[in-house]
Amino acid sequence: MLAIVGPRRGGRPSPGRHCAMRCGHRPSYGAVVDLDLRLVRYFAAVAEHRHFGRAAAALHVAQPSLSRQIRSLEEQLGVVLFDRTPRGVDLTEAGAAFLPRARALLQSAAEAVAQARSAAEPTRITIGYIPGTIVTAAVRELRRRHPSADVRTRYLAWHEPREALLDHRVDAALLRLPAYTDGLSVTALYDEPRAVVLPSTHRLAGKDSLTLDDIADEPMPRLPGVDPAWASFWLADPRPDGRPAPDGPVLTSVEDKFELIASGEAVVIMPAGFAALRPDLTEVPLHGVAPCTVALATRPAEKGRLVSDFRAIARRYLNPTPSR
Repeated sequence: MLAIVGPRRGGRPSPGRHCAMRCGHRPSYGAVVDLDLRLVRYFAAVAEHRHFGRAAAALHVAQPSLSRQIRSLEEQLGVVLFDRTPRGVDLTEAGAAFLPRARALLQSAAEAVAQARSAAEPTRITIGYIPGTIVTAAVRELRRRHPSADVRTRYLAWHEPREALLDHRVDAALLRLPAYTDGLSVTALYDEPRAVVLPSTHRLAGKDSLTLDDIADEPMPRLPGVDPAWASFWLADPRPDGRPAPDGPVLTSVEDKFELIASGEAVVIMPAGFAALRPDLTEVPLHGVAPCTVALATRPAEKGRLVSDFRAIARRYLNPTPSR
């Protein structure tokens, strides 16, 4: 519970009070209100989904219960947070003003818990890994050194490591550079060569290696909304002569790319080794381009012994020719 200053009188705001608040008349303040962070989390979910039913499903609570909790929060604050409509909800001016502070409260609470736990002797760590990476050897070694620790792993989509770290879903995570890593501490581990993945029936499929000139006219899929540095690196865009990479089909998800490649609609540049996922794809090494770098990311303030030890273990064990 978080103590805040709120209206003196309790109970659900009457319609008259709603009008007064919206018209700029402020209630008398002075009483302390215990703000339940659970209610703040419920508010943030409804604000995100703009629909009580979808928010209730995401929170795994019953919709009537969620509605009651939001009304309880409105009573505590003395304001109306949402305008209910037949199609969903809209934030009121008060709700829009409260939302960024609500999110900051939730983030601060998560950080406070994490920092308190890291200040004590750590007993648990969750390690995230992304497609095409293997953390088994390093995890096994961490468990050997800390037999009483609860060492867990968690699969992450290629774009999730930063968000998962900042949300405290994981304590360390593998990612591929270039990536958006603001607010993270990053340790480079090893390089991966890049290859062109194409249909096994493609005219270039039998080559020993390829250059960007060989695929100069091959369409490459686009993924909207990704980090521009990431897109530029994996599309090799622009090409050495300054021309943009040829446009290809737009992806709704990264997973769609394998079907597009197999059907002959595009080729793609990826870390070597991914073509083995499907028998109708093949890969050819791409020469003349820099490799990608696999790195370990952690939160900068994470000083716990388990995280520090895993970082050192990862440098030794997580590389293409690991030393045992």
